[in-house]
Parts: sequence; structure tokens; C-alpha cells
Amino acid sequence: MSCHIAQHHPPCFTCRVLLLLDVQAGMLHEKNGVPSRQSVRSNIERILHCARSEKQPPLIIHVRNSGEVSDPDEPNTPGWYLVFPPLPHEPVVDKRKNNAFEGTNLGDLIHPTAEVIVVGMQSEYCIRATCCAALARGNEVILIRGAHATFDRVEIWNGGTVTKAHAIEGQVEAELDDAGVSLLDMKDVSQLFKDR
Repeated sequence: MSCHIAQHHPPCFTCRVLLLLDVQAGMLHEKNGVPSRQSVRSNIERILHCARSEKQPPLIIHVRNSGEVSDPDEPNTPGWYLVFPPLPHEPVVDKRKNNAFEGTNLGDLIHPTAEVIVVGMQSEYCIRATCCAALARGNEVILIRGAHATFDRVEIWNGGTVTKAHAIEGQVEAELDDAGVSLLDMKDVSQLFKDR
């Protein structure tokens, strides 16, 4: 999947967004969640804490996927609920597509020149699609290694072999890096929301 990058606007130094994609109970469930559920949950929690602790915190937006009937994230079922409860001033956006901008008001909440820091699930679906959409709008996009995740994938058309989640996550990081997304590590989190 390729990303199309729009013309960049002049930088908006006061605009910064932390976008939490599908950080929902079903994704981080202790039995059925993503393989890296413990570390990715801890990392996202640390990033969220850093963001909320700033004197001038970024706009924090929680995006919640609403699945179909009998899906693990069917609305108002246990797997649908957000793992980290939003504070009263933090918007929640419900979506039905991989691209969180499609069919939602997310584009109204995020300024076209904002820097968008992305964490959450799933790497090859919502993370990739939403990062690409943000780039196409002209946003600067940052993805944090270790703060996004997915499931192992059974390759039905390749004899049922399994592609491990960490390999998929790495492939998505490489694709997004080529497209113009900035990749940072957890060691960079302490400075992530500072002026730079």
C-alpha cells in the first residue's frame, strides 16, 4: 500500500496531537490480545502519561473501532471499551474503517499543519491507513516503535504458514518510513511533547 503525500503547509508549532488508535480491551486482552499486549500496553500508558503531564499537553484523541455483530469489538461488548479512560476534554471518535479519517469528524479535530503522534492497533490496518491519510492531508506524522502492534497472520494461500506479528510490525514501519512518517523509539518519549 502506498501513501500519497500532500504539499506541506508552513509548520504549526503549537499544534500537536496524540492519536490513540483502537486501544481497546479486545486488542489487549490477556488471553486473546496481540502477542506483545503487555509491553505495548505499558508503552502506550507511558506515552499517554507523558502527554497528560505536560504544562501544555497535546490534543489527545481516542479512536475506537466499532465492529460488526459478533466481532470482538462489537459496540457495547467487553472488547469494544477503551483501555485508558479518556479525560473529559479528550475527544473520542468512533470509526468503522481502517482509515480513522474516513466517515468520522477526525479531520475536523486535527489541524492540517498539526504534528500527529500515532500509537495503537493494528499495525497493517488502522495504523498504516491512518498514517497514510494524515500524510496526504499534509500532517507531520510520528509513529512510535513498541507502541503499535498486531496479531500473527496465518498465510492461508501459502500452506498455512504463520507470519509473526513482530515481522508485520517491522514491515509496516519500513513502508511508513519510506512514505515520510518519522519513526521514534520509546527512549525518545520523554522529549516527545517538548518544543523541538
